[in-house]
Amino acid sequence: MAEAGFDVAVAARTRLEGEGRNEAGSGSLPGSVAGTCALVEERGRTALPVYLDLLDAASISAAADTVTAAWGGVDVLVNNAVHTGLGSMTLLADITPALMRTKFEANVVAQLQLTQALLPGMLQQGGGFIVNMSSAVALTDPPAPAGQGGWGFAYAMSKGAFHRLAGFLAVEHGPEGIVAFNIEPGFVVTEAMEVNAREHGLEGHYSGAPPSVPAAVITWLVTDPAARELNGQTIRAQKFALERGLHPDWRQRP
Repeated sequence: MAEAGFDVAVAARTRLEGEGRNEAGSGSLPGSVAGTCALVEERGRTALPVYLDLLDAASISAAADTVTAAWGGVDVLVNNAVHTGLGSMTLLADITPALMRTKFEANVVAQLQLTQALLPGMLQQGGGFIVNMSSAVALTDPPAPAGQGGWGFAYAMSKGAFHRLAGFLAVEHGPEGIVAFNIEPGFVVTEAMEVNAREHGLEGHYSGAPPSVPAAVITWLVTDPAARELNGQTIRAQKFALERGLHPDWRQRP
């Protein structure tokens, strides 16, 4: 986004490198607000550090207030965060009401709260883009139970509910200039996945796209006027990137 000319507000829990909690393994994870802000600034744009936690409603409101006070609002909101704690791989019979509420609080309610906080500013300036990072689990049934090649019910339910947000935004606020998308990223090898693959002896076992693939798609969607015709739709990032030449082909070849 910075390379495309955007100033970027970077929001997360992890302020400094080395502080990231690895909830799927041991130790810390790479990446931080400070590190990402530095990358934005290296590209000649302004970065605004913002701190929030999906399970802390007050921090979400404060984050929106910080960005609005600094910049008057935003042109693009990317709802990229997801709850990575317990429950993502829990079998249906083992889910507790408390676990289900936590998943929905983090994966649905938090995103709605942030969207509602920034939406008035977008409407006041004549429009804006809202990009929601969805998941294949919102669209398909698992091929097997969790732990045997599938995923947990609570995670899928929360992502399924979140998946409905873009369509409603397009219907209710499209005439006022709001353009919303779901991004289905496909299997993406994130920094966290790389760390945990090494820890569990699975390095090289699973191939996927780099994070730059969905990032390239998002950047195109919020900069090319033709993307407005896709308002409310779900974009399958890897297929979309290859078809439109938005990213070099990352797939392994013989």
